[in-house]
Amino acid sequence: QVQVVESGGGSVQAGGSLRLSCQASGVTYWNLYMGWFRQAPGKEREGVVGVDSDGVPTYADSVKGRFTVSRDNAKNTLYLQMNSLKPEDTAMYYCAASTWRAGLLPDRYNYWGQGTQVTVSS
Repeated sequence: QVQVVESGGGSVQAGGSLRLSCQASGVTYWNLYMGWFRQAPGKEREGVVGVDSDGVPTYADSVKGRFTVSRDNAKNTLYLQMNSLKPEDTAMYYCAASTWRAGLLPDRYNYWGQGTQVTVSS
């Protein structure tokens, strides 16, 4: 049974930082393509960043220069460092895993976490 569990969300003022973590279990983690997505109320789920097994990322334009993804394959853990947060970053953030080179396309991801809320106030 594959499990993906996010943590680290919370509330922060604009300009602040948060670090999200995602741990995957029940699967050969190092070989997975991993991604972070977010969904705000009334909006579609959008890709934030995807990262391959070598740690090479693909960022959405909206977060380039502010968010940084990293992965620790020894710990089966994916991280998202979010800096210079804006109110428009407010959303539920999801971690996902794929057996494909999935990029920012949610339909290509096989496994999803339950999400962690990020709220940025102005």
